[in-house]
Amino acid sequence: MNVNQALEYANAFYIPEFIFAGGYESIEAERVKGEEALKALLDEWKSAENPGFGFDIVRELADRNRGLCDAIGEPRLRNVLSSALSRSLSDADLCAGIAAMQGRTAASVAREVRGDRDAYAVAYVRKPIKGTVLGIDIETTGTAPERGYILNVGWETMELTSDAVPEGGEAVFCGLPEDPYKEAGVPLERIHHINWGMVEGKTPFREDAALQERLLKLMLKHPIMAHNAAFEDSWFMLHLKGYAEARREGKIVVIDSRDICRKLDGEVNALPRESAPAALENWARRRGTLVEGESERHLGLDDTDLMLRTVQAEMNRKTMFAR
Repeated sequence: MNVNQALEYANAFYIPEFIFAGGYESIEAERVKGEEALKALLDEWKSAENPGFGFDIVRELADRNRGLCDAIGEPRLRNVLSSALSRSLSDADLCAGIAAMQGRTAASVAREVRGDRDAYAVAYVRKPIKGTVLGIDIETTGTAPERGYILNVGWETMELTSDAVPEGGEAVFCGLPEDPYKEAGVPLERIHHINWGMVEGKTPFREDAALQERLLKLMLKHPIMAHNAAFEDSWFMLHLKGYAEARREGKIVVIDSRDICRKLDGEVNALPRESAPAALENWARRRGTLVEGESERHLGLDDTDLMLRTVQAEMNRKTMFAR
């Protein structure tokens, strides 16, 4: 599906009753068509100098798609790959993140790196680290932002110094549609341990204008840092109003603490890949920020706090902070 076809599909009059009346096959066919349109629009938004459309149409199309997916059922879609989930940040994003922490331009970092992924390890330590970051983590119903919901978001800020303490921590639980989740249960509960009682009656993230406004304001003020930040970035693109627009304009900078781990922690390459050495829990154990017997909580604020303290511990080992 090309961009013009995707826009035509997104702008067409949508009558869900007709689609749902056709049963599973009709709903699944509509989901596939809608997700093809979403992919075409997302690709155009990220690559074109002038996409020729506002991002509201993409968010609305994703909202429509979630309704279809709820009718299909999460178990049927669990192994269907997402076309909206990025696996990693771009080279431009990595350069912008390093630049933000070192108080210099992304262009200067890019000139040093010259597209060589191995050169990032040197770029991270070339200049002293300073400033303040907004650590953030979300828990969701799955891996596909065009199909699922944000259940929990936690954040706090931390000054990038050797002895700073994360501060201003907050956590919010977000609601789900009663149908089908009240009866079917919260997806991935075995991982994040968020059950229906914890989200019942809560405002869904997409409907919580006040929460979205607060988060966007913070993201415009400080670079955001998350572990495997491409995940949060992909979800905020489709769930947080104004985020995609600000990202495109360079007003929001995203820093991936997992990339910091992979580039700075020499143990990562020495450990078996199947042991997930760059996972937050394993990295935190190596740096002593997760004590023996404790595990990663898989809740927004707890994991944010753990991530920030682990990044700090790694940077202290490399004496990276400005004196």
